[in-house]
Amino acid sequence: MYSIIDIEGNGDAYRKERIIDIAIFRFDGRKITDQFISLVNPESQITPFVQRLTHISQKMVRTAPKFHEIAKRIIEITDGTTLVGHRIDFDYRMLRQSFKQLGYEFKINTLDTIPLAKKLIPNAESYSLPKLAKSVGIPILNAHRAESDARATLDLFKILISKDLKNEIIQKQFDESNAKTYINKIQNLTQDLPSEKGIVYFQTETGNIIFSDFTDDINRFAKRVFNSKSKRWKNIRQQCEQINYELVGNDLTAKIIIKSKGIKREDWFPFGLFHINGHYKIEKIILQKNAKPILKFRSFTQGLKALNFINSKPEFSDENQLKKTIDLKNRNEIWSFSGRTFGEKMFLILKDGTPVSYGFHEFFSQIQSASKIDKLKIDFQTSTADLENDLKLQLLKSEVEIFDLKI
Repeated sequence: MYSIIDIEGNGDAYRKERIIDIAIFRFDGRKITDQFISLVNPESQITPFVQRLTHISQKMVRTAPKFHEIAKRIIEITDGTTLVGHRIDFDYRMLRQSFKQLGYEFKINTLDTIPLAKKLIPNAESYSLPKLAKSVGIPILNAHRAESDARATLDLFKILISKDLKNEIIQKQFDESNAKTYINKIQNLTQDLPSEKGIVYFQTETGNIIFSDFTDDINRFAKRVFNSKSKRWKNIRQQCEQINYELVGNDLTAKIIIKSKGIKREDWFPFGLFHINGHYKIEKIILQKNAKPILKFRSFTQGLKALNFINSKPEFSDENQLKKTIDLKNRNEIWSFSGRTFGEKMFLILKDGTPVSYGFHEFFSQIQSASKIDKLKIDFQTSTADLENDLKLQLLKSEVEIFDLKI
């Protein structure tokens, strides 16, 4: 049994796309036994490019069912089948990430008609669905709509089955796609990881953490570990059977969480802000042996952004005023700023300028009472001296709400 699928997305950023059109034909090798076709309300905007390509407007999906309303039907029609698509990786990823948002792990064996077509129709001018379909006499009346493209994929699949007389090529491609090979292991472990900042955990089958670290891009870092030839990652590659992660939001939130979890991470600040001959400059710290930087930066670009901001503020033309603004001494305050995810805030408690505790709360909830803070706060167990520069940068950008600590 096969379920032939085509999905159209709303054109949003990679891994943030939403389904706007879906068609699935359940096929027993001879005839269609069931079908499901529907527009889907993505609950977000459809890009102008996709609207032109698919002719699906925002108005058309406004009253369409949302994904959670059709999820059960998708599970029913695909149950016990192999999912078939032209460039199936896209359709399968869209389904997985949509189901994941509902807290459900969608898994199914897949089959891609593109490599099949390359083996069974080797002289085709192009293997894009519209051109390949036209070359073998399959009409597509409404290209880039799920129903038409899924139907064309089904008709193409019928031709491929008829050409593969002994089912050898289809069986081989199925085995290659779903066998537990190393490449497939990498794909299964990394395919649903977000391209966002976070702490990534490489774990054994039983959940033991082999390695953890903070990264600016969880997906890219995990793939780099598995694709690297360095001996450093050899044991991780061999033992890892699952990858989990924790989103951390902005840089300061990340640094605080990493610090509290005891994750050792070398933080290098090669560039500094100096006040030389009446002007602020970003220089390599190593070249300014007799001067102490006012602020330190991980990159020249980061320093340049801060420099432009400082130069835009007339009050900072006075070096002493700048230093006073970012001075942490004698601060007894609660700082509030964005947390790990949308809708969450983080608070940081400073006593005499030293961070002593932090915690999280929902965006709209208040943390004005001592009892609430005591219930939510997490105390630092080690020195927080290495957070000083990050805190000063946060003060400079004024991206925190500050309240006097009177509790």
